[in-house]
Amino acid sequence: MTPVLQWALPLALIMLALAMGCALLRMLKGPSAQDRVLALDCMALNGMLLMLVLGLHYSSKNYFEAALLLALLSFVSTMAMAKFLLRGEVIE
Repeated sequence: MTPVLQWALPLALIMLALAMGCALLRMLKGPSAQDRVLALDCMALNGMLLMLVLGLHYSSKNYFEAALLLALLSFVSTMAMAKFLLRGEVIE
């Protein structure tokens, strides 16, 4: 691992954890349901990026597969929540 990567990866982990904390605050305090859904989607995105950085840090392919699975599940759940907020039902 290069010296730049040795200090960049822990810094990225800290920043992503901080971004997840900010999204959690928005999810808890959000003035509307749309803000809460957007904050939850942001948390899922930051979690996926956190897994990718951990995969780089530990040189493991398992983290990349878990990040892909999280990305797919968060996309589907965000679409379902958006459809529910728009129409009031998910399955027609």
